[in-house]
Amino acid sequence: MDANRLDPSGARGGLPKSARTLARAAPTTAVPGANVADLFRPWEHARGIVLGVSGGPDSVALLLLAAEWARGHAAPPPLYVATVDHGLRKESRGEAGMAARWAAALGLPHAILVWEGIKPGSRVQERARDARYGLLATHAARVGADHIMTAHHADDQAETILFRLLRGSGIPGLAGMESASKRNGVILARPLLGLTKAELIAVCQSKAHPFVSDPSNHDPAYARTRVRRLSGLLAEEGLDRMALVRLGRRAARADAALTQQTRAVTAALNARREPDVFSANVSALAGEPEEIVLRFLANELKLIRGDKPIRLDRLESLARGLHRALHGGAPFSSTLGGAALRLQRGGSLVITREAARRAGRETPPL
Repeated sequence: MDANRLDPSGARGGLPKSARTLARAAPTTAVPGANVADLFRPWEHARGIVLGVSGGPDSVALLLLAAEWARGHAAPPPLYVATVDHGLRKESRGEAGMAARWAAALGLPHAILVWEGIKPGSRVQERARDARYGLLATHAARVGADHIMTAHHADDQAETILFRLLRGSGIPGLAGMESASKRNGVILARPLLGLTKAELIAVCQSKAHPFVSDPSNHDPAYARTRVRRLSGLLAEEGLDRMALVRLGRRAARADAALTQQTRAVTAALNARREPDVFSANVSALAGEPEEIVLRFLANELKLIRGDKPIRLDRLESLARGLHRALHGGAPFSSTLGGAALRLQRGGSLVITREAARRAGRETPPL
């Protein structure tokens, strides 16, 4: 890109080499097969929305579409724009500044959120993602917003499902990303899951709006990049984006049914819940499929342990052991991730936070 070309803010120069200029402008933003108002309708009553904008084509399209939606809405929720500077590339600060100018050109407030501290030497993308959501959630609380909005799209959804499939995920994982979920105390919204990356690039083209190309997206050192390359080979055999998204929809449908059944079964247990303690007669679980027992345990352990993740294989082992004991009328005891389970012969189950073996130390999980 010519460094003397005016960017959308009217400022000359300062654009990173990775910025790209796109085709001539059109008077309106084209979203093939979608209506801008429909994309954002589920979030029109939000208290405030923080748009996560990195400067890539996906997030720039989100910025343009959200701004257009707000202009056409009688009483839109307040929109805030934030860019996380992970400090992993020397160009990142300049790209964040460019995103700030683009937001200002649309009349939207912008903040640059910096990931401070020493960067990890492994699982960089995963830890950068966690840091990004943490910073965005903190900023949302600061400005009074209850939503964070990201630009995840259909290609991301297919890639996520494939990634989880390769790692042996269960049904909830194969359902892919939800259009709205809770994370770090705020609602994480993904209005663009029904659009492809090509369609989002077309949105940028329709406004002749530049965007940034992140070279890390093509770095084979990252697992996501390798999965992205693998997806091309699988697509030749029929496992393309549409097939993966279809798999996700079917898994989501099954997950919803299992979730509903688990809630009904759990409600019928007449359980007693206190801080760090669950107790109930769970004899009725003997007649339920093992998947329902697993989900029941996952829910109750979450209430006791918090949101700390549990490895699926360990949870499966625990559910299998409890299910067998219930069928055989035998006692059962086990621990998992800081929680202790005790099942008596009559079916009375108690789950508690596991006592420390020594002061300041918890019993290690199974």
